[in-house]
Amino acid sequence: MFEPRNCSVIPASVPSDAGIAGAGVLLSSAITAFIALILSTTLIFSSFSPNCAPSPATLRRKLLSGYSDQQIIVGIGIQSVGLFKASSLVPYHFFIIWMMSLLSMATHNATLLTLVHDFRRDWVLRWLRQILMFINLALSCVFGVLILQSKIRGLPATLPIGCVWQWENAGDSEIQGAGVKAADYAGTVATIVGNVVVFAGATWYLHDRRQRWYRATQVVGLVVMAGIAIGATTRAYLLSQAFGTPDVQLSDEGEKTWSFGQLLGLLMLLLPVVSVIEIMRGEITVAPLVEDGDGDGVRLIDGQPLAEYPVMVKK
Repeated sequence: MFEPRNCSVIPASVPSDAGIAGAGVLLSSAITAFIALILSTTLIFSSFSPNCAPSPATLRRKLLSGYSDQQIIVGIGIQSVGLFKASSLVPYHFFIIWMMSLLSMATHNATLLTLVHDFRRDWVLRWLRQILMFINLALSCVFGVLILQSKIRGLPATLPIGCVWQWENAGDSEIQGAGVKAADYAGTVATIVGNVVVFAGATWYLHDRRQRWYRATQVVGLVVMAGIAIGATTRAYLLSQAFGTPDVQLSDEGEKTWSFGQLLGLLMLLLPVVSVIEIMRGEITVAPLVEDGDGDGVRLIDGQPLAEYPVMVKK
């Protein structure tokens, strides 16, 4: 996975990869994150009002959960593909994947701040959420370390990221002497450390039953997650060929071309909307709103405790 065929020949340019940095991929991720953050904001601040109508909130919760699940799965998936293709992906594509993973992390954590009671009421769902968060963090840390090493070792922009462990002995004094910019170095390290800190905070928030500083944590956390999402999206867009200026010479303009694969990500945005329509038509029943302080052992269907939930046998 990290052993490219030839790390001694530096190509003049590299091919584009629309599956990673294409216009449709970037747009779908940004739109999903924007919708999820807006829903999180409206749900958190509307919960401050005792006159909040439950039905619209139920529909918004369902939409938010659907978009958040899409984001974290896409984040894990695109990072897994990136590591699998480390022998061919250059730092440019690797960095865009990393930014998209930060966007998915911020979106999911904003949802966690909003729907924490829904996730906590069933231990299976809670630990499933925890596992997905950990996988996303682990992959993000690996990406961060590889990107940091590429900066420290002065890896040429057109060599695959998998060459980073071999480049130290490449003997290119001109590139080696260029060193690494202090701002890039500090920013990469700060991002890795920040990911770990955010994961620790999200884990505490997901499992803590005492709900200390609950409202303050929601508001402050939402602002921080929105800032991370905006920063990651802006950085990826400015660096991409589709919307900005790449820091590597690309041999074609495939990332600007629209295809079915680019449209597929945008079409996936309709799936949570279909579920909401089914809820409105009465074809799907969702869990009621959970009051602050409700703990584990609450069923997802009608809010009854697990021990009291009747077992229905169809005759």
